[in-house]
Amino acid sequence: MVNIKEVAKAAGVSASTVSRVLTGKIPVSAETKSRVLAAVAQMNYQPNAVAQGLKGGRLHTIGLVVPNIRSLVFPAAIRGIEDTAEQHGYTVVLCNTDENIDKERLYIESLRRRLVDGFLFSTARPGHEYLLDLPDEGVPVVFLIRQLGKSVNTVVLDNEGGAYEATRYMLGRGLRKIAFINGSLDLPLYRHRYEGYQRALREAGVGEPDKLVIHDISGWDDGYETMTEVLAAGLRPDAVFATSDPKAMGIIRAIRDAGLQVPQDISVMGFDNLDFSNQIDPPLTTVAQPFYEMGVRACRRLIHLIESGRSGRSKIEVLPAQLVIRKSVI
Repeated sequence: MVNIKEVAKAAGVSASTVSRVLTGKIPVSAETKSRVLAAVAQMNYQPNAVAQGLKGGRLHTIGLVVPNIRSLVFPAAIRGIEDTAEQHGYTVVLCNTDENIDKERLYIESLRRRLVDGFLFSTARPGHEYLLDLPDEGVPVVFLIRQLGKSVNTVVLDNEGGAYEATRYMLGRGLRKIAFINGSLDLPLYRHRYEGYQRALREAGVGEPDKLVIHDISGWDDGYETMTEVLAAGLRPDAVFATSDPKAMGIIRAIRDAGLQVPQDISVMGFDNLDFSNQIDPPLTTVAQPFYEMGVRACRRLIHLIESGRSGRSKIEVLPAQLVIRKSVI
């Protein structure tokens, strides 16, 4: 990439003069401005917008990058971020990647050109390690909900602890054959929930039920189809632990369509405590994630990084999960 010194040399001026032309903060002669702009256009110079902003004062803009805006886990977190940003005089630019790395890279490049002070990411998964280069380049970054290693600032849930307590609760109700319908183990949050489930079973001296631990399931439709196939195969669990509320909702529908009842025949546990969880029939027993608070804390952490101008030691904040007992577990 062309740097500012090369532009300055082509225009026959100093690098500071190029900077003055581009920022417009200090007037220069019309003739000098014309030469500089011509060199910028000819060389296709892209200024490092983040670095410029941090040198010249904060820009009060945050880039928020999420994997799927339709996912119901994000609205409360986004509201927490926006409320906190507004309190501190910042605006938020929201980008949806659809889990596409190329799309994410384009967003990052675009936002860096368009002057943002830092990034909040909830897109971390294998293949996204390039995001760890941003802090090394002086760009403040905080992850939330999803985690990408221990070397970057992150706000996450105690996923392992939440799944452990949920499984213990079901075991305590006399349920032993507990199916586990999980998301992708590529994501640490689903891996940690599986580990919590395993720990609770192990402590109770209960083995994993054969053919009833299923990974890579996402959303209502997947949950419905998976549970339909389980029941059609003659596999009858005492309970099902779904690692998201949408999966749990699809599972409840599949159980009913098979002529069975929840929780009389099969109990169902969810994970998230989304807004609809208390409205379905029966109301869903689930593990609550404090999404709004996660958004607040992640945004506060990012603003601190921006305004202090120092990265310091990375901090991983782990928020506690809470079991919400309703009527879908007997």
